[in-house]
Amino acid sequence: MKRRTALTLGATGALALGGGAIATWIAGAKQDTWGEVDFDSPLLVPPLAESTLDASGVRVFDLDIQAGRTEFKDGPATDTWGINGTYLGPTIRAGRGEAIAFAIRNDLDQATSVHWHGMHLPAVMDGGPHQSIAPGDIWTPQWTVDQPAATLWYHPHLHGKTADHLYRGLTGMFIVDDEEAGALHLPSSYGVDDVPMIVQDRTFNGDHQFEASSPLGGSLGVIGDEILVNGTLGPYFDVTTRLVRLRLLNGSNARLYHFGFSDDRPFSLIATDGGLLPEAWETDRLLLSPGERAEIIVAFTPGETVDLRSYQSEHGGALGRFDGFADRLDICRFRAAATLADETEIPAVMGSAPDLDGAEAARERSFVLESDAINDQPMDLGRIDFGVREGALEVWEVRNGNGFVHNFHVHDVQFQVLTVDGETPPPHLRGRKDTVLLIPDRRYRLAMRFSDYTDPNLPYMYHCHVLQHEDEGMMGQFVVLAEVPSGDAAHAHS
Repeated sequence: MKRRTALTLGATGALALGGGAIATWIAGAKQDTWGEVDFDSPLLVPPLAESTLDASGVRVFDLDIQAGRTEFKDGPATDTWGINGTYLGPTIRAGRGEAIAFAIRNDLDQATSVHWHGMHLPAVMDGGPHQSIAPGDIWTPQWTVDQPAATLWYHPHLHGKTADHLYRGLTGMFIVDDEEAGALHLPSSYGVDDVPMIVQDRTFNGDHQFEASSPLGGSLGVIGDEILVNGTLGPYFDVTTRLVRLRLLNGSNARLYHFGFSDDRPFSLIATDGGLLPEAWETDRLLLSPGERAEIIVAFTPGETVDLRSYQSEHGGALGRFDGFADRLDICRFRAAATLADETEIPAVMGSAPDLDGAEAARERSFVLESDAINDQPMDLGRIDFGVREGALEVWEVRNGNGFVHNFHVHDVQFQVLTVDGETPPPHLRGRKDTVLLIPDRRYRLAMRFSDYTDPNLPYMYHCHVLQHEDEGMMGQFVVLAEVPSGDAAHAHS
């Protein structure tokens, strides 16, 4: 019986039988796949996107958004969407300082878009809801990459339909390289000891089609009962090196993952959303909300087998089990060879620390996320909520104002988490971030600087990255202005 069917039947019975049955229904609303996954499929590694250099030296990528069918299981294939394939997209890789361009063709029967999540770029190239691509059209964004080495990603951002389009399969990684990171002896052989892991939950119906209904009692949207990694069900990865770098992306619509290994082994967090940390942080658990990325390094010994899992989370609240917070999930199995190469290391010093905490903010703003709105205003594509000045440092205090889980993503910038409820943030929030989980009623002070690009007419977004919340209106818009506006413009964009 599917999880949603069980919850629906449980709700009907609970209402008929009273409080005791309700308690039983609530207690049973959880998934546990530990030890139940066969891990019988090799982990698919998304191919690196092919590119060409044009006459001016710009690297050009051709992307084709298309519908298709993908065989995840034995039996009928699943209707899916993909980019240069039937499901997911290729990994785009580019270096800092490199001029890149795209020719993105939409071969679907409806409009969509491609947003470059975590990328610093002009608003007109951002791929948000103002840059939709009509069926049959080709979008040609172009910019110069100018940010540290990091694991980014790309996905649709069409207003009101982001959750649906991403769930169908439109997701890919975007890796930025730079000389400083390249000079380190970190694992860096793509698909060998440097492994992308796009982690997503899906529910299949009896005909193997994606089922996108939300669980009864849930507040976040779709919570799937099976896990895909790079589009692979029950994946295993054959380890050939002592150290392996995993680029973890929570590519789900709503589910949180509390990553850890089946033997509780420690691993090293080396990078957050915006790039490498100054030094590695050793831990045995890591919580990622939708849209967040992390790079971790895991050490293996010859001949061993260990599973990456998702553990229960403490942050779901009384009804969090309906949204998967009580779930225990097997993610991927790692099988180490009898002999492992040992040519990489975790350097004592890696990236640079964000340094915005000592700077004077030009402005402070406050945001409260609740009731499908931010600051009591649901998203309106025709409304600019405020303007910021190019080059200015701002501090945004963000709070989750209700008992449901939200997170917060800002386009164009990487921010620094200054404090959480007035305290120094935990180690996993001390690097550069563009998405942060908001624990209810805690206050997050985020420092960010808006640089390089101005446009008084085309906005960037800020929003909850739980996609149902975003689609239902938990999003706002801001523009970056070249000069401090005056007169009426100051009131319109302040």
